[in-house]
Formats: sequence, C-alpha cells, structure tokens
Amino acid sequence: MQSFRLPLSDCLDAAVTAAHAGAAILQSYAHNRAELVIDKKMRNDLVSQADREAELAVIEILRERTPQLGIVAEESGGQTSGAATWYIDPLDGTTNFLHGIPQYAVSIALIAHAGALIEGDTPLQHDTPVIGVIYDPNREELFTAMHGVGAWLNERRINCSQTELLSESVVATGFPFRDFSFAEQYMPTLDYAINNTRGVRRLGAAALDLAWVACGRYDGYWEMGLAPWDVAAGTVIVREAGGICEDMHHRDPWPIKGYVYAGNQHTAPALDAMIQPQLKKD
Repeated sequence: MQSFRLPLSDCLDAAVTAAHAGAAILQSYAHNRAELVIDKKMRNDLVSQADREAELAVIEILRERTPQLGIVAEESGGQTSGAATWYIDPLDGTTNFLHGIPQYAVSIALIAHAGALIEGDTPLQHDTPVIGVIYDPNREELFTAMHGVGAWLNERRINCSQTELLSESVVATGFPFRDFSFAEQYMPTLDYAINNTRGVRRLGAAALDLAWVACGRYDGYWEMGLAPWDVAAGTVIVREAGGICEDMHHRDPWPIKGYVYAGNQHTAPALDAMIQPQLKKD
C-alpha cells in the first residue's frame, strides 16, 4: 500500500481557522454563562452547549478542509482513520469557563499514523503528533507547532526554559478531580514537588499548562488521568519548542493515555525521576 504524504502546512492552516471559529463561539457565551444549559457527564465532569457548539464548528471546518483524515473529539467521539487523525478539545478548562475563570482554550492536534510520510520518503514508524494548535481567546494567544519545523506564539518562535535544576523551577500540575483511582500514585509526587521546587501551580487547563511549558513560563508539568485530546496538541508544541513531553509509563509514542510529564532537557528527566517510584507497575 502506498504511503500518504500529509500536507502539513495546509493542515496547520485548517486547524488555526477551526480554533478561531470554536473560540468565537465560546466567547459569545462567556458573558452569558447563567443561560448555559449544563450537563454532568460524571462527578466534576461538565459539558455545556458552548462545548458542543464550539466542537461542531471545529469539526465542520476540519471535515471541509481535510476530508481524508479521521476525527476524535471530546464530546462527539469518533475514531482514528486514514493517514492521520485530528484530536479535538473544543473547551479545555470547562470548569474554569463555567465559573468565569479566564483560563481555558481550544486545543486541536493532528496525529499522523504509522506509515504516513512527513519528511523525505521514509514512512513514520509509529503514531506521531505533527500539528498542534492551542488558542487562548482571553489573552488572544495562539500557540502553534509543526513537526520538524518549530513552535510559535502569535508567530513568534518559542522555546522551553533553560532552567537546569528542579529546585529552581516553577512547575505546573493537575490534581485528581474526576477519577481518583490514581490518587495514591499522584499525592507523593505533589508532596515532593512542593518541597523541592520553587513553586507549584494548578490553573486547571492542561493544554495551556503544556503551552506555557513550551514558551518557558513553566519549567515543567506533570499530570495523571487526562484524555488524549487534553495533551495531543501540547505534546507537539512542547517537543517543537525543544522540550520533552512523554508518557509516564514509557509505553506509548505520545501520552495518549493521559499520564504525561513535560519540561526542558533538564527538568523533564528530573520530573520523570520524581514520578517513577510512585507508579504502579503492571
């Protein structure tokens, strides 16, 4: 079977257009939150018509511009297919959004599947994040990345921090809030970080946490129990900013199961060393 060459520039342009369309819908609801119809999927897992309508806007554009690619979205589901699949989170930070906390974003990523052509004539050996777009409409900050090319914030090239020591690092994390089954693994890592870093931040939007690692605001980040669409875009943005973003269990080529750590070339290995003793081994 002939490998398919992905038109990455066209895909990036489509994702940027889609992210702006989704964000416009979110912002149209932001000042009328009391009127939103909110459903509870499970404990502390909320969805509103803002999420759903933003997702539909994103999907409509991506299907029109890239009909040959698969789509997996937080609210409507989907499946992987073709040479690559879009992973869409129309509102990362839903709880923040619903409470009027201006820390949320639209997150869109393209994961190229094994066998796809990205560079040259050598097919990819494993699934690889190749496009990442995270748009923060409150700050009007657009984070983008393309595999092998680089990462940008509003068209300005970005890089991870140069901090070498965890003791001199500001790190971000996310607490268990929906699935508490991994709390015994997570809590010792939080205790360690509180006592061995310059400070720990928890702002409640994983996509932006990763984007802020990529632009050097945070020196590192770790979280457990996320979904693939929470981390897909941030993974390629961090990597293209010169950083490391990996699966805590070191099994998957990107943190598809939502156990993620990220940082620069010094802090990421330090976070990994902090996490590994606490993980349950299968």
